[in-house]
Amino acid sequence: MCPMKTVTAHQAANSTPRFREYKAADLAFRLLEKHSGKMSYLKLVKLMYIVERESLLRWGRSVTYDRFVSMPHGPVLSRTLDLITEEAPPDELSVFNQHISQPNDYKVGLREPFPMENSTLSPAEIDLIDDVYGQYGPLGRWNLVEITHSFPEWEDPQGSSTDISIRSILERNGKTEPEADAILSELNALALAERTFG
Repeated sequence: MCPMKTVTAHQAANSTPRFREYKAADLAFRLLEKHSGKMSYLKLVKLMYIVERESLLRWGRSVTYDRFVSMPHGPVLSRTLDLITEEAPPDELSVFNQHISQPNDYKVGLREPFPMENSTLSPAEIDLIDDVYGQYGPLGRWNLVEITHSFPEWEDPQGSSTDISIRSILERNGKTEPEADAILSELNALALAERTFG
């Protein structure tokens, strides 16, 4: 029997659930598949951010629980961007990189087939991906940069990067403070359960 992990009060109050790399790979794969298997990685991370943002606003939860950051070209998912841009040796590929290629001429593509029967995306999440791609998929990457610059949670990081809090996304897009508190409380409870039980 595994010993219980100790969780401090600070961790409990300021936690977010752990990053779901497998779901990030699944999400990226589905978007690329809709786009003939290849697209600018800047466009991909924009589409993925929009999916995550809309998931938070619709349901109060994330798809992948990635970290949100403001960068000069708009908001992105930090860990996903790292997985795309940081080259890994062929024998040390992450789950994400097993299915999504490294950039070539600023584009990424599908690598080995994703086992759809093992997908962890819910039917509602798949519908959301379809909705986002239907609205934003035909646009070019610089159109998406311009659109995401207009999102109220994005702040110009002046050439660097800054965190975007979940509260900021919620409250700057119409959620009341009590609504945001309730969502954050649920996310903290999920993170606490993960930390406690592994």
